Amino acid sequence: MENLDNIYNDLIMEHSMNSYNKKKLLDADYSEKGHNPSCGDEITLEIKLNGNVIEDMAFSGHGCAISQASTSIMIDTLKGKTVEEAKEIIQTFIGMIKREKIDEEHLNKLEDAIAFQNVANMPARVKCALLAWHTIEDILNKNENNGKGSINCCHG
Repeated sequence: MENLDNIYNDLIMEHSMNSYNKKKLLDADYSEKGHNPSCGDEITLEIKLNGNVIEDMAFSGHGCAISQASTSIMIDTLKGKTVEEAKEIIQTFIGMIKREKIDEEHLNKLEDAIAFQNVANMPARVKCALLAWHTIEDILNKNENNGKGSINCCHG
């Protein structure tokens, strides 16, 4: 397991320092700010939908390595998924971090996001890892509550 932990740590550090997902999404359908007042992490998550599929996502902001890497890896994990698939993956990730019992099949859907499994053992870092996941959950819930599947854009 030690070797796997090292791979996960490397993955987290790589995404926190060199995230290609940290950029402006010019044609975003929706943008949502996420803030963790306990440590000062702040992100702005942007999403572009193509019908019911997450076509593209990007983020900007600042924070600790855990929040930045979690955001970047979340984007890689959810891009190309339907809104329904994304919601299931989001609930699985949140459950994993909150130490809820999750079967192996659901954990496998997390792809690289499983690298954050040990964050559940670090209570001070839980909110850092969950920031982006709660933010995308808010976006998708607002989209669903719009009724017709269109998103109210909040630019300008």
